[in-house]
Amino acid sequence: MASPLPSRDRALGDDRVDGRDESPNERSDRQWSEVLQELRVLQTGTQILTGFLLALAFQPAFVDLGPGQRIFYLVLVVLAAISAIVALAPVALHRILFQRREKQVVVAYGHAALVTALFTVSLLLVGVVAFVFDVVLGDSASWAAGIVLGLLVTVLWLVIPTVLRIRGRS
Repeated sequence: MASPLPSRDRALGDDRVDGRDESPNERSDRQWSEVLQELRVLQTGTQILTGFLLALAFQPAFVDLGPGQRIFYLVLVVLAAISAIVALAPVALHRILFQRREKQVVVAYGHAALVTALFTVSLLLVGVVAFVFDVVLGDSASWAAGIVLGLLVTVLWLVIPTVLRIRGRS
């Protein structure tokens, strides 16, 4: 049975016909670099939001928050912590598996963690804005802001990429 790969790609150890001349190890290295870059962007935003949330508890107006607002605030703090933990998990795994030739495992884990972190960060972003709207303008404005931002995240982070991915296949 003939291989579907051109002979040049087989000679290089390339296991895919995707326009790149790279071995599986080179592909894993490239993909790991891409995951790290995306994690850096995500982590920076998460750190800024976490710092903002932690600073709020020490503001004089914090004592004026109602019980529901305090619970909402604590949920957001926990979401911020979860986002940071999930976003850092691939780095921890990489350290533990360092020089064990498990880069493909690290890349797959990094991808899953990145998708999970994007989900938690989307909840955090929407939640922080809804919380601020709640404190400044009230409950109705909070719901409106949360719904609008939730829809925006859904369209920009899920719908459009999914449509583009489906178009790319055809």
